[in-house]
Formats: sequence, structure tokens, C-alpha cells
Amino acid sequence: MSFDAGMLAAVIAEINAGAAGGRIEKVYQPQNDEVVLLMRTREGGRRLLLRCGANDPRICFTGVARDNPAAPPTLCMLLRKHLGGAFLVGVKQLGFERVASLEFDARDELGFPCKKYLIAEVMGKNSNLIFTDGDMKILAALRTVDFTTSRLRQVLVGMKYELPPPQADKRDPRDESADGFFRAVSDASGEMTAAKFINSTYLGIAPVVAREIVMRACGRADASLCDVDISALYKAFSGVYSDLSSGNTLPVIAYDGSKPVEYSFLPLTQYGVENCRICESFGEMLDIYFGERDRAALVSARAADLQRAVASAQSRLQRKLEVQRAELADCDKGDECRRDADLIIANLYQLKKGDESVRLIDYSEMLPDGSFALRSLTLDPRLTPSANAQRLYKKYNKSCTARVELAKQIKLAERELEYIMSVKDALNRAETGAGLAQIRAELESVGILRARKGAAPAKSVKAPLGEYVTTNGYEVLCGKNNLQNEDITFRRAERGDIWFHAKGVPGSHVLLRTGGAPLDDIPDADLNDALCIAAYNSDARDGNNVAVDYVDVRHVKKPPSARPGLVIYHTNYTAYITPDAEKVASMKK
Repeated sequence: MSFDAGMLAAVIAEINAGAAGGRIEKVYQPQNDEVVLLMRTREGGRRLLLRCGANDPRICFTGVARDNPAAPPTLCMLLRKHLGGAFLVGVKQLGFERVASLEFDARDELGFPCKKYLIAEVMGKNSNLIFTDGDMKILAALRTVDFTTSRLRQVLVGMKYELPPPQADKRDPRDESADGFFRAVSDASGEMTAAKFINSTYLGIAPVVAREIVMRACGRADASLCDVDISALYKAFSGVYSDLSSGNTLPVIAYDGSKPVEYSFLPLTQYGVENCRICESFGEMLDIYFGERDRAALVSARAADLQRAVASAQSRLQRKLEVQRAELADCDKGDECRRDADLIIANLYQLKKGDESVRLIDYSEMLPDGSFALRSLTLDPRLTPSANAQRLYKKYNKSCTARVELAKQIKLAERELEYIMSVKDALNRAETGAGLAQIRAELESVGILRARKGAAPAKSVKAPLGEYVTTNGYEVLCGKNNLQNEDITFRRAERGDIWFHAKGVPGSHVLLRTGGAPLDDIPDADLNDALCIAAYNSDARDGNNVAVDYVDVRHVKKPPSARPGLVIYHTNYTAYITPDAEKVASMKK
């Protein structure tokens, strides 16, 4: 996990700087495993999140307002009773562990001053939130631990709080000397990776931090211990924890494309500077990281039935196209039927009823030696030669009719598949429940999903458009699904607006509002901004040199009876651009 002891130390420094002396105004418990303290500080209102679940435990400031249950849980009510109006004295890290102790100046039932402590253990599946009095006697706990659960430490009301058992044989990285580090290296196996050595020897170091230390030492995060200069490794190691002790930290998120993959309290050079985002604070960093990840997970869960319906429709159409294309290929055999029929007619004088097979000279096929090829034909002996020829002509005519009809059906199926892929792309990029609701309504309106009783009609479901502002202040609209695409292109567009779409791939309709200005008067910077938005909001967002078509919106038309979002256009220009997630994010309204 990325929220290691070093991260906790950095976050605690931020909390003490921004909230020490703050007054507790309200206590919330949005979920069973998290508590939010609403505080009044010198900087105004702050939310302090203490999340102690098995997944993603952390303590930090948060700007995210969470929904609260109608009836507060027992722990929440107890904290409100004891901490309402209390002042946060400060937060301490207990040892170099993932344990934070929040000290409060409070008052007891009789109004006398007293101390209270709220201890957050952010330790993965062993995370807990424990409330104690001034003597560290446990008053309540998120999870009680008895002898049946652990023989090493119990967490029960009335007992005195004790730290979790220390990890055997692990050392505090902040106190490590060069001699101690070199001895630890000499005792380790040279075949293990240097990052694994750091993780297995020292307390509270996340794998991403260990890899970063190795990266700084030798330029390779996965280097073996025997391939690293030990002096350089110690210098990088001690430098990280010297910076941490002096408060020289930096909230950083590393991305893989548009997906956040890691966060830390130090620059993550292992991911490349271009793939990292520096945040204003650790609270903002954690809100962004977990917000994007949790939002993606939530949307994915809500979209499960939509994904299944779209995948089923895609599979069905692909199978249908395979069959139709095979049948179209078989139609080519009709030309052979006509050729054989012509050959029979030309040789009627040689043939008679009852012939089962014949070999005839085919004057349409000349061999290299100048002679003509012999063609073997199979006949129905029950029919006359003329009737055999007529039977073959009928097969030929049937194949001609089938070829025309199959070509039409294949074109329709390809358009339907194009539509399904556009819905799939919109689902993959959906960010909100309202957006999913609009896609659901669209699928119900076209018959891919069965309409639910009492569901809102497609047009009545509202979801926000993508709205951007370019370098020189031009407004850009971006559809997030096919219904929004149609709304942008055929209802909101005005004369002179420029329409953009990634070429040959599913994606959003993007509209640059020109205010009536001709295309030649639009600055290149603003055109590039719109191109970047169109490329990023498409199935090619992770590609390079993405082709994007752009055209005056009056040249964009909707074919008769076409599915939502499907258009045709002409007299377009094409430009190539590499999508830039940060640039697109910076242009959002």
C-alpha cells in the first residue's frame, strides 16, 4: 500500500499545520469504517477524514462531502458526546508505524477539562479506530479484538490501549546509520532486488517508495542488490528520510494514461516526470487519487448490466456479419454457374439426356500452349441438357439477387456495429450516475435494453455536458454519449461553429463555438485545443498522433433512420494530435 509510515508522517505535518487548535463542530460516520471530523480552524472549516477499513485506510483533510446515514452509528454518537466542542491539540505518529494519535482538549460530564485521544491505525486489514480517555483507557473502538481473534493484543472497552506488536527484526529507517545499512546489505542475499531488501529490512516503507530509492541510486527501479552501488543506495535511502524529517515532501500522483496508479510523498521518477501530477496538498492528492479510482469502480459496478447488454449485442452482430460475409463469398460461385450454363448451351448438339458428366472445350480459357482448356461438368441425368442449363441459370440469377440484398444487410449490420461500439466507448468513459442513466435510457429507446417500469424517457434524463475553455477563451462543448452528441451537433450548434471527431474510432462530438467567426480567423492554439479535446474524448485517448476530422458544422448530417449519434460529413480537414490528459483537464470549466 502507498499509505505507508512516511506518507502518514507527511500527512500529520500537514494536519498539524492546518488544524492544530481547531474546534470540533460536528462528527459524522458516513460509512462503518470511516469517521469525518468537521472542524473550525484559523483557515476556516476543514474536514478531517479518518478511514480505517481494510481497503484504502488513510487519515487526511478532505474536500469531499460524503452522504451520511439517517441514523448515526453508536460510535458516531459517542464521539459527538465526548468531542463536540473539543479542541484538537495536535496529531502524533506513534513510532514509525502507521498509527496516528489525535489529542483533544475536551470536557467531562461535569464540565471539567480533560484529555481525550482518537487513535487511527491505518494498517490494511488490521486497521482500527480507537477512542480513549486521558489515561489511554479504551472507551470505544471501531473493531473490538478479543482472545479468539488475537493472542498478541486485545482491543476491548475498559482495557488500556497498547500499540500493535512491532514487526519482528525491522528497523526504523530514520535512525539508520551508514554502518548499520552496510551490515544489513552484507547479511542479505545479493540475488534479491534492492527494493525487496529495503521493504524486508525497514519499517513502514511502501513498495513504491522502495523502488523510488533504488531508481535514484542506479536509474533502475527493479535492479538486484548485487547490481547497485551500496554507497549510492544508502545516499538515496537516507536522503528520502532526511527530507521527510525536515518536511521537504511533495504530494505526487503517478498516472498510466488517464488512470492514477500510485501516489507518494516524494517525486516518482520511476514513472517519468511527464506521467506525474504534483498536487497542492496531501489532502487534495488523496481526494483526487481515491476519487478517480473509486468513481471508476462505482461507475463500473453500476454499468455492469449495460456492459453485458452492449457486449451481447456486439457479439451477436459480429457473428451475423461473419455469416453474411461468408454467404456473400458463396455468391461468387453464381458466376461459375452462368459459365457452365453457357458452355452447355453452346454444346447442346453433343449432349443427351442421361449424361451424368461431360468434358467440354471451354473457349473462354486458353492454355499457355495456345489450346483451349477442357472443363468437366456434372449433370443431372434426369434432366435434358437444356433443363440442366436452365437450372444453372436460375442459381446464377438467385446469387445475383442475394449479392445485392446481402450487400445491403452487411452495410446495415456494420452501421449497427459502429453504433454499438460508440455506446461501448461512452460507457467506458462514463463518470457519473447521471451519465449512465442517460446511456441506459438511450439503449432502452433503441430496443437493446428492455425498458424498466417507471423509467424516465430518454430525453428527460439530464447529465452535464463536457464544457471547456480554450487558450483564447473560445467555448468548447463535448458530448459524453450519443444523446448528448446529437444535442450538441443538431440543436446547440450555431452558424459558423466547427465540429470535431476522432477519425475512424468511436468518440465524442466536439463543438468549437466561434461566435460566427470564419474558420480562417480562429487561432491555431484554439484549434489545437479543440483537436486535443476530441482526441482525448475518444477510443484513441491513449494513442499517439490521433487523426481528428474537423469541419463546419453545417456539413454534418444525420442519415435517415440512423441510430443516435451516427452522422455523415464532407469537405472536412484532418489533423493529427497526441491527447494530453493534463491539458484537457486544465481547460475544463
